[in-house]
Amino acid sequence: MKKSYVPLYPYSFEEAQRSGDIDLYKQSHNENIACAQAIKKALADNFDGYHLKPGTEKQIIEDFGFDRTMYVLANTIQHFNYDGRISIYNKDWADTIFIPDNNNHRNADFLIDSPGLVNMFAADVRDRYRELDLWNETHCIPANNLDFENKIMVLNPMGIKDEYKKPDYQLFYAQSGFGCSPTARGRQVYGRFLADGEYTHFERSRFLGQLKPGLVPDWAKEKVMEFEKPSIKKQLAEIPKQPEQKPKNIDKGAR
Repeated sequence: MKKSYVPLYPYSFEEAQRSGDIDLYKQSHNENIACAQAIKKALADNFDGYHLKPGTEKQIIEDFGFDRTMYVLANTIQHFNYDGRISIYNKDWADTIFIPDNNNHRNADFLIDSPGLVNMFAADVRDRYRELDLWNETHCIPANNLDFENKIMVLNPMGIKDEYKKPDYQLFYAQSGFGCSPTARGRQVYGRFLADGEYTHFERSRFLGQLKPGLVPDWAKEKVMEFEKPSIKKQLAEIPKQPEQKPKNIDKGAR
């Protein structure tokens, strides 16, 4: 049975106040703290003074999910960006994860004060994440100034449930919504998951970009063709109406 994780709230406390999402923010913040404490304990229990026991990251990911585990690690690495014990590779990776600048030092609540161990642990988490073989920015035409309509877009895997963190479930066929336009005020993009046809919507900012045409799988092309076929209802609606004809009078007795 798949574990149900507390949703990660990726915005600031101030944004939560403006949006009326304080409860969501608090739940997520408390879970961030719990995750950081669990990582601290795992590092203390599995470091022999030289090496971190292989597989230490597995239980943390199972308990808190990829998104929160990486969010907490990125928060710590960004905080200790000056520390030479953290590799440039982990620093560059951490910078790809947006951590809002919370006032009153709320981000400090889930810092892990062992930069050297965090560096090793983050490398192991990243290795396990790479095994998912997800689409990333290198596979995409950047979303900036791009019109999304009728294009196969790639969802940022951050925010997708772990059981759906698969390349197929990142592909989204954008069909409508003001968010398709890079200049419109509206931000919602409506369309369908190519994997199962589910119709839904996302904020424009949730997309990494358009999947490069040369990388589009054949199955995805077939799905797009299915979605573009007009429905029977639409086809009937487009048939020109014929003028109503009066029935001819037939004299049944004249034979």
